[in-house]
Amino acid sequence: MSQPLAPPRLRFRLPQWSIAARSALIAGTVVFVAFTLTGAALTGVFYRSLIAGVDAAAAARVRDVSAGLIEDAPADLDDPLLATDQRIDAVQVIAPDGKVLRRSDSVSDTPLVPLNEVSADLRTGMAPTSSADGDMRISAQSITTPKGSFIVVVAGGDDAAESTVRTAVILLLLAAPVVVAVAAGATYRLVRRSLRSVDAMRARVAAISSADLAERVPVPAGRDEVSALAVTMNHMLDRIEAGHVAQRQFVGDASHELRSPLTAIISALDVAVAHPELLDVDLAKDTLVPEAQRMRALVEDLLLLARADERGLTFHREPTRLDEIATGEVIRLRRNCRHPVHITAEPVEVNGDAAALSRVVRNLLDNAARHATSQIEVEVRSGEGAAILTVADDGPGIPAADRHRVFDRFVRLDSSRSRGGGGSGLGLSIVAEIVAAHDGQITITGRPGGGTLVTVQLPAATTPDSNR
Repeated sequence: MSQPLAPPRLRFRLPQWSIAARSALIAGTVVFVAFTLTGAALTGVFYRSLIAGVDAAAAARVRDVSAGLIEDAPADLDDPLLATDQRIDAVQVIAPDGKVLRRSDSVSDTPLVPLNEVSADLRTGMAPTSSADGDMRISAQSITTPKGSFIVVVAGGDDAAESTVRTAVILLLLAAPVVVAVAAGATYRLVRRSLRSVDAMRARVAAISSADLAERVPVPAGRDEVSALAVTMNHMLDRIEAGHVAQRQFVGDASHELRSPLTAIISALDVAVAHPELLDVDLAKDTLVPEAQRMRALVEDLLLLARADERGLTFHREPTRLDEIATGEVIRLRRNCRHPVHITAEPVEVNGDAAALSRVVRNLLDNAARHATSQIEVEVRSGEGAAILTVADDGPGIPAADRHRVFDRFVRLDSSRSRGGGGSGLGLSIVAEIVAAHDGQITITGRPGGGTLVTVQLPAATTPDSNR
Protein backbone atom coordinates (compact mmCIF):
# COMPACT_ATOMS: atom_id res chain seq x y z
CA MET A 1 0.00 0.00 0.00
CA SER A 2 1.50 3.27 -1.05
CA GLN A 3 2.11 5.94 1.52
CA PRO A 4 0.08 9.16 1.16
CA LEU A 5 2.07 12.07 -0.17
CA ALA A 6 3.01 14.67 2.41
CA PRO A 7 1.61 18.11 1.72
CA PRO A 8 4.17 20.49 0.23
CA ARG A 9 5.95 22.70 2.70
CA LEU A 10 5.38 26.38 2.17
CA ARG A 11 8.41 28.56 2.43
CA PHE A 12 8.46 32.30 2.60
CA ARG A 13 10.69 33.81 -0.03
CA LEU A 14 11.42 37.42 -0.70
CA PRO A 15 10.39 38.49 -4.19
CA GLN A 16 13.14 38.84 -6.75
CA TRP A 17 13.50 42.55 -6.15
CA SER A 18 16.54 44.67 -6.68
CA ILE A 19 19.04 45.22 -3.88
CA ALA A 20 17.74 48.76 -3.41
CA ALA A 21 14.12 47.56 -3.05
CA ARG A 22 15.06 44.78 -0.64
CA SER A 23 17.19 47.19 1.40
CA ALA A 24 14.26 49.62 1.54
CA LEU A 25 11.92 46.83 2.69
CA ILE A 26 14.31 45.69 5.40
CA ALA A 27 15.00 49.27 6.53
CA GLY A 28 11.27 50.04 6.69
CA THR A 29 10.61 46.87 8.72
CA VAL A 30 13.42 47.63 11.14
CA VAL A 31 12.27 51.23 11.59
CA PHE A 32 8.66 50.07 12.11
CA VAL A 33 9.65 47.56 14.79
CA ALA A 34 11.97 50.05 16.49
CA PHE A 35 9.35 52.79 16.29
CA THR A 36 6.69 50.49 17.76
CA LEU A 37 8.85 49.32 20.66
CA THR A 38 10.16 52.81 21.39
CA GLY A 39 6.67 54.32 21.16
CA ALA A 40 5.24 51.72 23.54
CA ALA A 41 8.06 52.31 26.02
CA LEU A 42 7.74 56.09 25.84
CA THR A 43 3.96 55.87 26.17
CA GLY A 44 4.30 53.76 29.30
CA VAL A 45 6.82 56.17 30.81
CA PHE A 46 4.62 59.13 29.89
CA TYR A 47 1.55 57.54 31.47
CA ARG A 48 3.43 56.72 34.66
CA SER A 49 4.70 60.29 34.80
CA LEU A 50 1.16 61.68 34.50
CA ILE A 51 -0.18 59.27 37.16
CA ALA A 52 2.70 60.25 39.43
CA GLY A 53 1.64 63.87 38.96
CA VAL A 54 -1.96 62.98 39.95
CA ASP A 55 -0.74 61.19 43.08
CA ALA A 56 1.54 64.10 43.94
CA ALA A 57 -1.35 66.58 43.61
CA ALA A 58 -3.60 64.40 45.79
CA ALA A 59 -0.89 64.00 48.44
CA ALA A 60 -0.29 67.75 48.46
CA ARG A 61 -4.04 68.37 49.03
CA VAL A 62 -4.01 65.85 51.91
CA ARG A 63 -1.19 67.79 53.55
CA ASP A 64 -2.99 71.11 53.00
CA VAL A 65 -6.25 69.84 54.49
CA SER A 66 -4.38 68.29 57.43
CA ALA A 67 -2.66 71.59 58.08
CA GLY A 68 -6.06 73.35 58.02
CA LEU A 69 -7.55 70.88 60.51
CA ILE A 70 -4.78 71.67 62.97
CA GLU A 71 -6.00 75.26 63.09
CA ASP A 72 -9.74 74.87 62.47
CA ALA A 73 -12.52 72.41 63.01
CA PRO A 74 -13.83 70.54 59.96
CA ALA A 75 -16.83 72.85 59.73
CA ASP A 76 -14.54 75.88 59.57
CA LEU A 77 -12.26 74.65 56.76
CA ASP A 78 -11.82 76.99 53.83
CA ASP A 79 -13.84 76.04 50.78
CA PRO A 80 -10.80 76.05 48.42
CA LEU A 81 -9.42 73.10 50.38
CA LEU A 82 -12.51 71.11 49.36
CA ALA A 83 -12.66 72.36 45.78
CA THR A 84 -12.02 70.07 42.79
CA ASP A 85 -10.04 70.69 39.61
CA GLN A 86 -8.51 68.72 36.69
CA ARG A 87 -6.47 66.57 39.03
CA ILE A 88 -8.57 66.51 42.23
CA ASP A 89 -11.94 64.79 41.92
CA ALA A 90 -13.04 64.60 45.59
CA VAL A 91 -12.06 65.54 49.17
CA GLN A 92 -13.48 63.98 52.36
CA VAL A 93 -12.88 64.69 56.05
CA ILE A 94 -14.06 61.65 58.02
CA ALA A 95 -14.50 61.07 61.74
CA PRO A 96 -13.04 57.90 63.31
CA ASP A 97 -16.53 56.35 63.45
CA GLY A 98 -16.90 56.65 59.65
CA LYS A 99 -19.08 59.74 59.49
CA VAL A 100 -18.14 62.13 56.69
CA LEU A 101 -17.79 65.55 58.32
CA ARG A 102 -16.89 67.59 55.22
CA ARG A 103 -16.77 66.66 51.54
CA SER A 104 -16.64 68.04 48.07
CA ASP A 105 -19.90 68.55 46.25
CA SER A 106 -19.03 65.89 43.65
CA VAL A 107 -18.70 62.99 46.09
CA SER A 108 -21.15 61.07 48.26
CA ASP A 109 -21.10 60.97 52.07
CA THR A 110 -19.81 57.41 52.05
CA PRO A 111 -16.05 56.96 52.76
CA LEU A 112 -14.14 56.35 49.53
CA VAL A 113 -11.74 53.84 51.12
CA PRO A 114 -11.96 51.36 53.98
CA LEU A 115 -10.95 53.27 57.08
CA ASN A 116 -9.02 50.36 58.55
CA GLU A 117 -6.53 50.71 55.68
CA VAL A 118 -5.68 54.29 56.60
CA SER A 119 -2.86 55.00 59.03
CA ALA A 120 -0.90 57.96 60.29
CA ASP A 121 1.47 57.53 57.35
CA LEU A 122 0.37 59.11 54.11
CA ARG A 123 -0.67 56.50 51.55
CA THR A 124 -1.06 57.24 47.85
CA GLY A 125 -2.49 55.31 44.90
CA MET A 126 -5.20 53.55 46.91
CA ALA A 127 -8.13 52.02 45.01
CA PRO A 128 -11.68 53.23 45.89
CA THR A 129 -14.04 50.95 47.83
CA SER A 130 -16.87 51.17 45.31
CA SER A 131 -16.46 50.50 41.59
CA ALA A 132 -18.96 53.26 40.99
CA ASP A 133 -16.29 55.77 41.91
CA GLY A 134 -14.43 54.94 38.71
CA ASP A 135 -10.67 54.87 38.29
CA MET A 136 -9.85 57.25 41.10
CA ARG A 137 -6.45 57.19 42.72
CA ILE A 138 -6.86 57.97 46.39
CA SER A 139 -4.43 59.40 48.91
CA ALA A 140 -5.38 59.19 52.60
CA GLN A 141 -3.94 59.87 56.05
CA SER A 142 -5.25 59.86 59.63
CA ILE A 143 -4.28 62.82 61.82
CA THR A 144 -4.78 63.85 65.42
CA THR A 145 -5.28 67.57 66.15
CA PRO A 146 -6.34 69.62 69.18
CA LYS A 147 -9.80 69.54 67.63
CA GLY A 148 -9.86 65.72 67.55
CA SER A 149 -8.88 62.80 65.29
CA PHE A 150 -9.79 62.84 61.60
CA ILE A 151 -9.17 60.94 58.40
CA VAL A 152 -8.41 63.01 55.30
CA VAL A 153 -9.18 61.38 51.94
CA VAL A 154 -8.37 63.00 48.58
CA ALA A 155 -9.25 61.33 45.27
CA GLY A 156 -7.28 62.22 42.15
CA GLY A 157 -8.77 61.53 38.75
CA ASP A 158 -6.72 59.88 35.99
CA ASP A 159 -9.15 60.76 33.21
CA ALA A 160 -6.95 63.63 32.06
CA ALA A 161 -3.86 61.41 32.09
CA GLU A 162 -5.59 58.71 30.08
CA SER A 163 -6.88 61.27 27.60
CA THR A 164 -3.42 62.74 27.16
CA VAL A 165 -1.86 59.31 26.65
CA ARG A 166 -4.61 58.35 24.21
CA THR A 167 -3.88 61.46 22.17
CA ALA A 168 -0.14 60.66 22.18
CA VAL A 169 -0.84 57.10 20.99
CA ILE A 170 -3.01 58.37 18.13
CA LEU A 171 -0.29 60.80 17.08
CA LEU A 172 2.29 58.01 17.14
CA LEU A 173 0.05 55.77 15.04
CA LEU A 174 -0.37 58.56 12.52
CA ALA A 175 3.36 59.32 12.47
CA ALA A 176 4.47 55.68 12.13
CA PRO A 177 3.59 55.26 8.42
CA VAL A 178 5.24 58.58 7.60
CA VAL A 179 8.46 57.70 9.45
CA VAL A 180 8.57 54.21 7.90
CA ALA A 181 7.94 55.58 4.41
CA VAL A 182 10.63 58.25 4.78
CA ALA A 183 13.16 55.71 6.08
CA ALA A 184 12.38 53.23 3.29
CA GLY A 185 12.47 55.93 0.62
CA ALA A 186 15.76 57.39 1.87
CA THR A 187 17.31 53.92 2.00
CA TYR A 188 16.12 53.12 -1.51
CA ARG A 189 17.55 56.35 -2.94
CA LEU A 190 20.85 55.97 -1.06
CA VAL A 191 21.39 52.34 -2.08
CA ARG A 192 20.27 53.04 -5.64
CA ARG A 193 22.71 55.94 -5.87
CA SER A 194 25.54 53.79 -4.53
CA LEU A 195 24.70 50.97 -6.94
CA ARG A 196 24.94 53.29 -9.94
CA SER A 197 28.71 53.21 -9.51
CA VAL A 198 28.59 49.41 -9.25
CA ASP A 199 26.48 49.23 -12.42
CA ALA A 200 29.00 51.44 -14.22
CA MET A 201 31.86 49.19 -13.08
CA ARG A 202 29.93 46.07 -14.12
CA ALA A 203 29.24 47.50 -17.57
CA ARG A 204 32.89 48.47 -18.02
CA VAL A 205 34.15 45.06 -16.90
CA ALA A 206 31.67 43.36 -19.25
CA ALA A 207 33.07 45.44 -22.12
CA ILE A 208 36.70 44.51 -21.39
CA SER A 209 37.99 41.65 -23.51
CA SER A 210 41.30 39.86 -23.80
CA ALA A 211 41.99 41.80 -26.99
CA ASP A 212 42.09 45.10 -25.10
CA LEU A 213 42.96 44.94 -21.41
CA ALA A 214 43.89 48.61 -21.18
CA GLU A 215 40.39 49.66 -20.11
CA ARG A 216 39.79 50.42 -16.43
CA VAL A 217 36.64 50.74 -14.34
CA PRO A 218 35.62 54.27 -13.30
CA VAL A 219 36.50 55.18 -9.71
CA PRO A 220 33.69 57.17 -8.03
CA ALA A 221 34.50 60.25 -6.02
CA GLY A 222 34.93 59.81 -2.28
CA ARG A 223 36.65 57.23 -0.14
CA ASP A 224 33.98 54.65 0.56
CA GLU A 225 33.70 50.92 0.03
CA VAL A 226 32.54 51.31 -3.58
CA SER A 227 35.54 53.45 -4.53
CA ALA A 228 37.83 50.96 -2.73
CA LEU A 229 36.23 48.17 -4.79
CA ALA A 230 36.88 50.11 -8.00
CA VAL A 231 40.53 50.69 -7.06
CA THR A 232 40.95 47.01 -6.20
CA MET A 233 39.40 45.94 -9.51
CA ASN A 234 41.73 48.29 -11.40
CA HIS A 235 44.71 46.81 -9.60
CA MET A 236 43.45 43.35 -10.53
CA LEU A 237 43.12 44.43 -14.16
CA ASP A 238 46.66 45.80 -14.02
CA ARG A 239 47.91 42.41 -12.88
CA ILE A 240 45.87 40.59 -15.51
CA GLU A 241 47.15 42.91 -18.25
CA ALA A 242 50.73 42.54 -17.06
CA GLY A 243 50.36 38.75 -16.98
CA HIS A 244 48.73 38.74 -20.41
CA VAL A 245 51.50 40.89 -21.87
CA ALA A 246 54.14 38.72 -20.21
CA GLN A 247 52.46 35.58 -21.54
CA ARG A 248 52.30 36.92 -25.08
CA GLN A 249 55.91 38.03 -24.89
CA PHE A 250 56.91 34.66 -23.45
CA VAL A 251 55.14 32.79 -26.26
CA GLY A 252 56.65 35.07 -28.89
CA ASP A 253 60.16 34.78 -27.49
CA ALA A 254 59.84 31.01 -27.10
CA SER A 255 58.62 30.68 -30.68
CA HIS A 256 61.52 32.83 -31.87
CA GLU A 257 64.04 30.78 -29.91
CA LEU A 258 62.64 27.47 -31.16
CA ARG A 259 62.50 28.68 -34.74
CA SER A 260 66.28 29.09 -34.92
CA PRO A 261 67.28 25.42 -34.27
CA LEU A 262 64.30 24.17 -36.24
CA THR A 263 65.34 26.30 -39.19
CA ALA A 264 68.89 24.95 -39.01
CA ILE A 265 67.67 21.35 -38.83
CA ILE A 266 65.20 21.78 -41.69
CA SER A 267 67.80 23.53 -43.84
CA ALA A 268 70.27 20.70 -43.24
CA LEU A 269 67.60 18.11 -44.09
CA ASP A 270 66.59 20.01 -47.21
CA VAL A 271 70.23 19.95 -48.35
CA ALA A 272 70.37 16.23 -47.57
CA VAL A 273 67.21 15.58 -49.61
CA ALA A 274 68.54 17.59 -52.56
CA HIS A 275 72.02 16.10 -52.26
CA PRO A 276 71.87 12.70 -50.54
CA GLU A 277 75.60 12.32 -50.80
CA LEU A 278 76.02 15.19 -48.28
CA LEU A 279 74.03 13.37 -45.55
CA ASP A 280 76.95 11.92 -43.64
CA VAL A 281 78.24 11.67 -40.08
CA ASP A 282 79.78 15.13 -40.21
CA LEU A 283 76.45 16.79 -41.07
CA ALA A 284 74.68 14.92 -38.29
CA LYS A 285 77.48 15.56 -35.80
CA ASP A 286 78.15 19.22 -36.61
CA THR A 287 74.64 20.45 -37.43
CA LEU A 288 71.71 18.16 -36.67
CA VAL A 289 72.70 16.82 -33.24
CA PRO A 290 73.85 20.18 -31.75
CA GLU A 291 70.73 21.97 -32.96
CA ALA A 292 68.49 19.16 -31.71
CA GLN A 293 70.19 19.20 -28.31
CA ARG A 294 69.88 22.97 -28.18
CA MET A 295 66.16 22.69 -28.95
CA ARG A 296 65.69 19.97 -26.33
CA ALA A 297 67.42 22.09 -23.67
CA LEU A 298 65.27 25.06 -24.62
CA VAL A 299 62.07 23.00 -24.41
CA GLU A 300 63.09 21.66 -21.00
CA ASP A 301 63.76 25.20 -19.79
CA LEU A 302 60.38 26.37 -21.07
CA LEU A 303 58.60 23.47 -19.39
CA LEU A 304 60.34 24.20 -16.10
CA LEU A 305 59.34 27.88 -16.23
CA ALA A 306 55.77 26.97 -17.21
CA ARG A 307 55.57 24.61 -14.23
CA ALA A 308 56.90 27.37 -11.97
CA ASP A 309 54.22 29.76 -13.23
CA GLU A 310 51.43 27.21 -12.84
CA ARG A 311 51.96 25.92 -9.32
CA GLY A 312 55.49 26.80 -8.27
CA LEU A 313 58.53 24.58 -8.20
CA THR A 314 58.68 21.83 -5.59
CA PHE A 315 61.73 19.66 -5.05
CA HIS A 316 62.56 16.66 -2.94
CA ARG A 317 64.95 18.01 -0.34
CA GLU A 318 67.68 16.12 1.40
CA PRO A 319 71.04 17.03 2.96
CA THR A 320 73.31 18.07 0.07
CA ARG A 321 76.90 19.28 0.03
CA LEU A 322 76.91 22.59 -1.87
CA ASP A 323 80.72 22.67 -1.96
CA GLU A 324 80.84 19.27 -3.70
CA ILE A 325 78.27 20.39 -6.29
CA ALA A 326 80.24 23.57 -7.00
CA THR A 327 83.52 21.65 -7.28
CA GLY A 328 82.03 19.16 -9.71
CA GLU A 329 80.61 21.89 -11.94
CA VAL A 330 83.93 23.77 -11.92
CA ILE A 331 85.71 20.60 -13.07
CA ARG A 332 83.17 20.23 -15.90
CA LEU A 333 83.61 23.88 -16.95
CA ARG A 334 87.42 23.67 -16.98
CA ARG A 335 87.28 21.07 -19.77
CA ASN A 336 85.56 23.48 -22.17
CA CYS A 337 86.48 26.98 -20.94
CA ARG A 338 89.41 28.90 -22.32
CA HIS A 339 89.77 30.95 -19.10
CA PRO A 340 91.13 29.69 -15.78
CA VAL A 341 88.46 28.90 -13.18
CA HIS A 342 89.48 29.31 -9.53
CA ILE A 343 87.41 27.87 -6.68
CA THR A 344 87.59 28.24 -2.92
CA ALA A 345 85.13 25.97 -1.12
CA GLU A 346 84.62 25.07 2.50
CA PRO A 347 82.27 22.25 3.54
CA VAL A 348 78.69 23.59 3.54
CA GLU A 349 75.54 21.49 3.68
CA VAL A 350 72.02 22.56 2.66
CA ASN A 351 68.65 20.86 2.49
CA GLY A 352 67.82 20.82 -1.19
CA ASP A 353 67.58 19.00 -4.48
CA ALA A 354 71.05 18.12 -5.73
CA ALA A 355 70.10 18.12 -9.43
CA ALA A 356 68.36 21.50 -9.20
CA LEU A 357 71.25 23.07 -7.26
CA SER A 358 73.67 21.66 -9.83
CA ARG A 359 71.66 23.42 -12.51
CA VAL A 360 71.94 26.67 -10.56
CA VAL A 361 75.72 26.42 -10.36
CA ARG A 362 76.03 25.29 -13.98
CA ASN A 363 73.94 28.16 -15.33
CA LEU A 364 75.89 30.71 -13.30
CA LEU A 365 79.22 29.27 -14.43
CA ASP A 366 78.16 29.14 -18.09
CA ASN A 367 76.93 32.72 -17.87
CA ALA A 368 80.24 33.82 -16.34
CA ALA A 369 82.23 31.91 -18.96
CA ARG A 370 80.43 33.70 -21.81
CA HIS A 371 81.31 37.15 -20.45
CA ALA A 372 84.65 36.67 -18.66
CA THR A 373 87.72 38.36 -20.07
CA SER A 374 90.48 36.41 -18.37
CA GLN A 375 89.25 34.48 -15.33
CA ILE A 376 86.33 33.17 -13.27
CA GLU A 377 86.27 32.97 -9.48
CA VAL A 378 83.97 30.70 -7.45
CA GLU A 379 83.61 30.64 -3.66
CA VAL A 380 81.49 28.54 -1.31
CA ARG A 381 81.35 29.46 2.35
CA SER A 382 79.01 29.57 5.33
CA GLY A 383 77.96 32.58 7.32
CA GLU A 384 75.18 33.50 9.77
CA GLY A 385 73.19 30.32 9.22
CA ALA A 386 73.39 30.53 5.42
CA ALA A 387 75.29 28.74 2.69
CA ILE A 388 76.80 31.38 0.38
CA LEU A 389 77.83 30.73 -3.22
CA THR A 390 79.53 33.49 -5.24
CA VAL A 391 80.45 33.40 -8.94
CA ALA A 392 82.51 36.30 -10.31
CA ASP A 393 83.84 37.13 -13.74
CA ASP A 394 86.02 40.03 -14.94
CA GLY A 395 83.87 40.81 -17.97
CA PRO A 396 82.16 44.10 -18.87
CA GLY A 397 79.80 43.87 -15.91
CA ILE A 398 76.08 44.63 -15.67
CA PRO A 399 74.79 48.19 -15.15
CA ALA A 400 73.12 48.73 -11.79
CA ALA A 401 69.81 49.62 -13.47
CA ASP A 402 69.73 46.23 -15.26
CA ARG A 403 70.82 43.94 -12.42
CA HIS A 404 67.25 43.07 -11.50
CA ARG A 405 66.00 42.88 -15.09
CA VAL A 406 68.47 40.17 -16.09
CA PHE A 407 66.34 37.66 -14.15
CA ASP A 408 63.46 38.23 -16.57
CA ARG A 409 62.98 35.73 -19.35
CA PHE A 410 64.66 36.11 -22.75
CA VAL A 411 66.54 39.21 -21.60
CA ARG A 412 69.84 40.01 -23.35
CA LEU A 413 71.47 43.26 -22.42
CA ASP A 414 73.88 43.56 -25.34
CA SER A 415 75.12 41.83 -28.43
CA SER A 416 77.64 39.82 -26.42
CA ARG A 417 74.71 37.95 -24.89
CA SER A 418 73.54 36.69 -28.27
CA ARG A 419 72.36 33.35 -29.43
CA GLY A 420 75.69 32.91 -31.07
CA GLY A 421 77.20 32.92 -27.62
CA GLY A 422 74.98 30.03 -26.68
CA GLY A 423 72.56 31.89 -24.41
CA SER A 424 68.79 31.75 -24.73
CA GLY A 425 68.04 34.36 -22.07
CA LEU A 426 66.48 31.77 -19.73
CA GLY A 427 69.46 30.71 -17.62
CA LEU A 428 69.23 33.38 -14.92
CA SER A 429 65.42 33.12 -14.88
CA ILE A 430 65.70 29.42 -14.07
CA VAL A 431 68.34 30.14 -11.43
CA ALA A 432 66.04 32.67 -9.76
CA GLU A 433 63.10 30.21 -9.75
CA ILE A 434 65.15 27.37 -8.25
CA VAL A 435 66.73 29.59 -5.60
CA ALA A 436 63.33 30.96 -4.61
CA ALA A 437 61.95 27.40 -4.37
CA HIS A 438 64.78 26.63 -1.91
CA ASP A 439 63.86 29.70 0.22
CA GLY A 440 67.04 31.46 -0.86
CA GLN A 441 68.05 34.80 -2.35
CA ILE A 442 70.14 35.79 -5.35
CA THR A 443 71.74 39.19 -5.94
CA ILE A 444 74.02 40.72 -8.55
CA THR A 445 76.64 43.33 -7.70
CA GLY A 446 79.80 44.69 -9.23
CA ARG A 447 83.01 42.74 -8.79
CA PRO A 448 85.89 44.65 -7.16
CA GLY A 449 88.24 45.52 -10.01
CA GLY A 450 85.49 45.26 -12.62
CA GLY A 451 83.08 42.60 -13.76
CA THR A 452 80.06 40.89 -12.26
CA LEU A 453 79.58 39.17 -8.89
CA VAL A 454 76.54 36.89 -8.42
CA THR A 455 75.75 35.86 -4.83
CA VAL A 456 73.36 33.04 -3.89
CA GLN A 457 72.32 32.57 -0.25
CA LEU A 458 70.56 29.38 0.84
CA PRO A 459 69.48 28.27 4.34
CA ALA A 460 72.27 26.09 5.69
CA ALA A 461 71.78 22.70 7.28
CA THR A 462 74.06 21.42 10.00
CA THR A 463 77.66 22.15 9.12
CA PRO A 464 79.39 18.88 8.16
CA ASP A 465 82.58 17.82 9.77
CA SER A 466 85.62 18.95 7.84
CA ASN A 467 86.91 15.36 7.66
CA ARG A 468 83.73 14.02 6.15
